[in-house]
Amino acid sequence: VRLQVQNVEKPLYRGTFHCFQSIIKQESAFGLYKGIGSPMMGLTFINALVFGVQGNTLRALGKDTPLNQFLAGSAAGAIQCVICCPMELAKTRMQLQGTGEYKLKTKNYKNSLDCLIKIYQQEGLRGINRGMVSTFIRETPSFGFYFLTYDCMTRYLGCEAEDSYVIPKLLFSGGMSGIVSWLSTYPMDVIKSRLQADGVGGVTQYSGILDCIRKSYHEEGWRVFTRGLTSTLLRAFPVNAATFATVTVFLMYMKSEDNLPECEPAPVIPQPSSL
Repeated sequence: VRLQVQNVEKPLYRGTFHCFQSIIKQESAFGLYKGIGSPMMGLTFINALVFGVQGNTLRALGKDTPLNQFLAGSAAGAIQCVICCPMELAKTRMQLQGTGEYKLKTKNYKNSLDCLIKIYQQEGLRGINRGMVSTFIRETPSFGFYFLTYDCMTRYLGCEAEDSYVIPKLLFSGGMSGIVSWLSTYPMDVIKSRLQADGVGGVTQYSGILDCIRKSYHEEGWRVFTRGLTSTLLRAFPVNAATFATVTVFLMYMKSEDNLPECEPAPVIPQPSSL
């Protein structure tokens, strides 16, 4: 987020690793976890919603084809925006608080929940949903590619429950799915972050998505749409590898439990009467 929205005329960070070093030096290791409260609150619900909607949509579509995998994933991505947008708004505001042109003498927000409450009090529902359209544009195709890539990778690698290498294969498939999904819509993520950061510290620059795209390109060129990509991909692989592997192994376990033969009742053996 900091790389995506920093001032191009007075950049605070030269790249991903310089940003990492600067945060630790200026804010200690705790600075790396700014805004973590928001994802912690929302990610459980988002993952439950995404995998639930994707699975049910795929069943409703009937055939398990690449197109249906993409459509089911896109449906899941679109629906989870309701939770994702406010969550990322709070995360963005918390991560930018006290840095660069957003630096104030006093902190606006104590934590992610306090951030959302204050935004709602000052701007209403519109403020809470700032960046919703750009989030929708990013998430809908992104999750389509997410599930499509995972399906193609697991089929190609042959991820069967009996395979002794199934866990590494699932981890690799999940990691690659995360990378492909981010690459597919990353420029829109930059725009989304800039719109959600807009107005912090009293500085408003953009009137909407198209205005943000136009001004960003005019001032910084096409490279602005890849700013922060390295750090995003470094995070995307392990996070999505763990997510997909965990979900798939759990579903495999549940499926194996369902297929166990039911226990037959023991035969009744007549006992001699004591009477």
